[in-house]
Amino acid sequence: MSADRTGRGEMVILTGNSYPELAENISRIVYSHKTDARSGIRPLGECRVYKNSDKETHVEIHESVRSKDVFIIQTGSTKDPNDNLMELMIMSYACKTSCARKIIGVLPYLPYSKQSKQKKRGCITMKLVAKMLVKAGLTHLITVDLHQKEIQGFFDIPVDNLRASSFLVDYIQEQIPDWRNAVIVARKPNQAKRVTGFAERLKLNIAVIHGCQDRESESEEADGRNSPPPMSSGLDIPIVPMSERRSVYTIPSLALGQQVMIKGRLPMDVVGDVNGRIAIIFEDMIDDVPGLVQAADILFDRGAYKIYAIATHALFTCDAPILIEQSCISEVVITNTVPHEFAKLQCSKIKTVDISLLLSEAIRRIHNQESMSYLFRNIEAND
Repeated sequence: MSADRTGRGEMVILTGNSYPELAENISRIVYSHKTDARSGIRPLGECRVYKNSDKETHVEIHESVRSKDVFIIQTGSTKDPNDNLMELMIMSYACKTSCARKIIGVLPYLPYSKQSKQKKRGCITMKLVAKMLVKAGLTHLITVDLHQKEIQGFFDIPVDNLRASSFLVDYIQEQIPDWRNAVIVARKPNQAKRVTGFAERLKLNIAVIHGCQDRESESEEADGRNSPPPMSSGLDIPIVPMSERRSVYTIPSLALGQQVMIKGRLPMDVVGDVNGRIAIIFEDMIDDVPGLVQAADILFDRGAYKIYAIATHALFTCDAPILIEQSCISEVVITNTVPHEFAKLQCSKIKTVDISLLLSEAIRRIHNQESMSYLFRNIEAND
């Protein structure tokens, strides 16, 4: 079918091996629209993505994509994000060389999005990934809750950063009993701005966990590119075990008779009242599960009788599901941007919120050249 009067042609939805179940759900919802069923939208296109014995990725598209809008659904997964990206780039390049009209990548979770800042003497890896995706042929990108909103500027193509907050808020109001007696918790002080948007929509108070939980925040502040101090400074600073460290140390200088202040690790504490209430921890991504469990223990010690952890993405690596199962967390609520079926078999506390409807509506609107503002109607600026 050729393009109609509005310039809209046929659509083809393809998927790699990262999350075919999500792609099937999205395709089924898009195809269920009767008006779109007459305009050339069909279920998942015929595409084979595989590896031979040489471990190289091969892509075979078994139908024509010439002059069509091609949507490639491929999310990042904890199994092998490098394979996920390579499959996406080869599929995109195959469509580009086959004269596809548009090539839209649908990445609910964008791999390497955590590496968006300069650390030590490394590089901003997300910028490299963005360049490779654009060079491979993508003309548009759809993703959900980027780790940093500034990542959109790394791409030379339009990026629609959808938000799953409306689905998560609905889950709280419909599935958590006595949610009006809850407190929205930021696990780190720099997350307080984001959780404020959820608290305002739910009309709830917020609490912030203050204190050192891991070394990730420290490494983000200092990227390590400064020169080391001179060896002849005259200071003899002893090595103090972690268990004996205080928040600040005063060490006399042998040469100058002055005092040197060394930054230490503050104990964790809660700023806000959680006693006798439900504590709801909001995250954009659950990755540091030991830190999350530690935060839940602090909230439980301060009197919270139920603790929920709610996030868009969940990267359950190693023994994360077992740690959650053995913790005092009541439920971990996540969306299906990343496959986690095996983790749910290990942990009964993991609940899934389906956002296939959000992604399918974004695909439909882009194909029909409609405004995307409808999908952001209930979104706060801090989401």
